[in-house]
Parts: sequence; C-alpha cells; structure tokens
Amino acid sequence: MAGGEIPDLDMRVLITNNRLAQRTGSELYVWDLATRLLDRGHTPVVYSPELGPLAMVLRERTVPVTEDLRTISTRPDIIHGQQTHEMMTALLHFPAVPGIRFCHGWVDEPVLEFPRILRYVAVDETTRDRLLFEWGIPENKIEVVLNFADLIKFKAGDPLPQRPRRALVFSNYGRQYLWAVREACAQMNITVDAVGGTAAVAQPESLLGKYDLVFARGRSAIESLAMGRAVVLCDSAGVGPMVTSAEFDRLRVLNFGCRTFREPLSPQAILHELSRYDPTDAAEVSRRIRAAAGADVAVETIIGLYQCVISEHLNQARLGVEPEFRAVSLYLKSLEGRLKTAQGAKAALYVFLRSLYRCCGRLPGLRLLARSKRAMLLARYIKWRLLRITGLPS
Repeated sequence: MAGGEIPDLDMRVLITNNRLAQRTGSELYVWDLATRLLDRGHTPVVYSPELGPLAMVLRERTVPVTEDLRTISTRPDIIHGQQTHEMMTALLHFPAVPGIRFCHGWVDEPVLEFPRILRYVAVDETTRDRLLFEWGIPENKIEVVLNFADLIKFKAGDPLPQRPRRALVFSNYGRQYLWAVREACAQMNITVDAVGGTAAVAQPESLLGKYDLVFARGRSAIESLAMGRAVVLCDSAGVGPMVTSAEFDRLRVLNFGCRTFREPLSPQAILHELSRYDPTDAAEVSRRIRAAAGADVAVETIIGLYQCVISEHLNQARLGVEPEFRAVSLYLKSLEGRLKTAQGAKAALYVFLRSLYRCCGRLPGLRLLARSKRAMLLARYIKWRLLRITGLPS
C-alpha cells in the first residue's frame, strides 16, 4: 500500500485469535471471515499461538496461518483482533498498523483501550452495553455487526411436521443442561440427541435437517433457524423463549444469547416453550433470518469498517509513542494478578502429581512394574511434560 492510499481490491488483513483448533464460536468466525475475504480478492493471514485441525483445513483453502509473527515478512494493512493478548502481540509487532477489536459476547474478556485500536465491534446490543458502560469505550468508537450464518451451507430444510418428534441439543456446553431437555421432551414423546463439545461434528448442516426442534443459543441458533428448525433458546444459565416471528426483532439484536434467558433452567420452563411450537411460524422465522443474517452481507459491512479504520489512521495526527507505552503499561499491570494465579495453580498441580508418584512408588506391585523399560520411558516422558507445563524444577 502506497503512503496515504487506502487499499481497495487487495487489503492484507491480519486476523488474530487465541487458538485455531476446534469448532468453537470465535474459531469458526475466523474461518468464515478469512475464506470470504480470500474469495473477494483480499489477503487474509491468521495468527494464533495454538494451531490444530481447523488451522490445517484453513491452510487447505490457501489461507496463510502462522503461530509466529516473525514469519510474516510484509506488514498488513489492518489487524482484526478477537482477543486482547493476541491482538496486543500483533499491534506491537507491527507498530504502524491500525486495529479493530471484535467482541463476541457478554463474558468476553475486558477490552484494552489502545491508540491504534480505532473501532470496537460488538456482535449484539448486549455486548455493546458492556463496551459502553463497563469498559469505558467511547460511543463513537463502537459498532455493532450482528452475527451471521453461511446460507449456502445451511440451506432451508423440509417443512416441519405438525407435532415435533425429534430434538437436538446443539451446543458446546449442552451436556450441562441436557438432563432438563430430556426430562421435558420425554413428557411429549420427543427423542433427544446432542452434539457439540466432545461430540462436535464437522458438518452440522448435514445433521440439523433431521430434527424438528433445536435447543441452542447464539450462532448455533441462527444456523438452526436458517434451516427452518423450531428453536428454543437454552443454556445452563437458563431458558429463553421459543423463537417466534413476534419476538424475532428483539431476539435478533440480542444474538439469541444470554440476555434472552429469562427463566431458570428447569424441565417445566422448557415444557412451557415446547407448547408454543408452531411449524407455520417457524417457517416465517426462517425466512426472516435468511433475509437478515447472511454471511455475505456481514462480511461486506466488515470490509467497509476496515477501509474506514485505515482511512482514519492515515489521516489522523501522529500521537507519538508515549500513549502506546502507557497503554502497554496498563495492560501489563492487568496481567499481574492472572500470572500469579496461574503460577500458583501450576505449582499446586506439580506438587500433587509428584506426591502421587512417590506414594505409588511405595506400593510393592507398582514398584515392580515401574522397573520395566516401558514404564521408565513413560515416567521420563511424563516428567518432561510436567516441566514443560509448569516451568518448575524437578
């Protein structure tokens, strides 16, 4: 990018995330965003200190992925940060590049005010309120880009039956409230399955169409609604409403999330929502979510924000390094308590495991087993792993 020129067709976008391994919310957001930026002629690069299977799949789509910023030999035009630590790492590595911070929920970690972070983007009104009233971000720096779904993958399914027969708990944390869903559904002769977390599926779009009811929240709820399923908003924190056309607008701006959970978790609360099942209304809700929550529209909005931030950064007066140093100092101060807590927890784990190892060594049978070559190699490996985890001496 030439000095003073705003990139148009080919923006280099560095996306940061704390990990890129599993099918969780922010990781899938990175996938959807990066692949669509690539399809539009931009150059996305993803940085994460923890890579896994999802990173490999993203590489197969020819999106560059790295766990070391030193491998990036040319500076990006903008940094899209999903969490504070990784974004700060990128901002300090590329000192002349502006940033935009995305916040994905009420329980997201606190954001950091930093001179080159020119916009803070919330995925719903709930998160916007926290940015504005708890984290002190000026209103003119806050934008809301509502969550979205891939409408090509999550196609509208077959019409729903008059009475629901099959239900799915679709959440990485569904095991925490599965008992209540099963107890409620049993009273209506509805069978219940669960996916997510340890039972994650790579292609949920091939599964959702087999169910009439889905218990979900956030992005999972949006994807289920896009396929024409009846959705009850639910989480271990409580039970929300069945998503109906009458409440659609209110629930949409809340990302079908935690602010909608108005009843304590119980089979009775779930039963009440099941009584509101209406296949005709579910079809209307699906039509509306498909009109409002497509990924392509959201990505175009994000690209517009990138260009706005780059233009603003080019035209603003240079503030020097002092404001950035002060912001970094405050960030390091905020880490102090967490580092001490983490070190204490690691030390306690190490002491416990070492004591357990020594106690087991006093048992005659285990002592004999421990002399085998395989057991000695295993013990050596475990000791090496402990030292890597804790950083403590043996």
